[in-house]
Amino acid sequence: MPPNQPTPGTGPATGTGPVLAAAARLREAAATRTPAAPVRDLIGRDDVATAYAVQRHLTAERIAAGARVTGRKIGLTSTAVQRQLGVGQPDFGVLFDDMAYPDGASVPAGAVLQPRVEAEIAFVLGADLAEGPLDDAQVRDAIDHAVAAIEICGSRVADWDISFADTVADNASAGAYVLGTRCLPLTGFDPVTAEMTMTVDGETVSTGTGAACLGDPVTAVAWLARTARDLGDPLRAGQVVLSGALGPMRPVTPGAAVHATVTGLGTVSVTFSAKGAR
Repeated sequence: MPPNQPTPGTGPATGTGPVLAAAARLREAAATRTPAAPVRDLIGRDDVATAYAVQRHLTAERIAAGARVTGRKIGLTSTAVQRQLGVGQPDFGVLFDDMAYPDGASVPAGAVLQPRVEAEIAFVLGADLAEGPLDDAQVRDAIDHAVAAIEICGSRVADWDISFADTVADNASAGAYVLGTRCLPLTGFDPVTAEMTMTVDGETVSTGTGAACLGDPVTAVAWLARTARDLGDPLRAGQVVLSGALGPMRPVTPGAAVHATVTGLGTVSVTFSAKGAR
């Protein structure tokens, strides 16, 4: 487990003053669609336990308001993305039903604040990952299929001025996601050797391979499975796991068309409209 990773029973309760203040700032940014100042002045730059407490607080609020959890996203698995954001370990966030868009969809302007895109491999689980060693072998057996994905990252923090704690508190900068239509079991697909190419408006902006994701995207899912179980909210059958970028993320503007290809899994695409959010 990476250094400073939160463990069960550690860190502050979700109702502490700094947690509530940071959650309020991020909640207001999301509600008004206006990026806010970073929250590290409230919770510190590197207090991972407190940052996840903020994330859990906001997640609980969304669930109470009717949102449905569809899975998790793993962030900062690519060394290229880690260099971009100045961190050295993965993080994770929660995926909700209103974040999902079908292949080829148009994402309304404002639906994701300060959007950036990255291409990756998504996995859909066929079994719970709540018990056992949760090693690569067990995780591989639990995966029903893999599918190409575009993650649309978004930050409620102005100008993406984020420390590791800022992005963790902000649900790992989750915004939206798009899954392709070709689904393959791992018996017919090797995530490590898969090659990715992503274009924006026809120009290649990002390339990479499955090995860029912690050496193996399945290893990233195993890390998430152990961490999620340790925090008391294990991964469940049917959930989607975005395993992490295979290359650098890129900003997009209204009108942009994004297309990604992952060898073996085919293509996935999304456009960004100039019309308002749904």
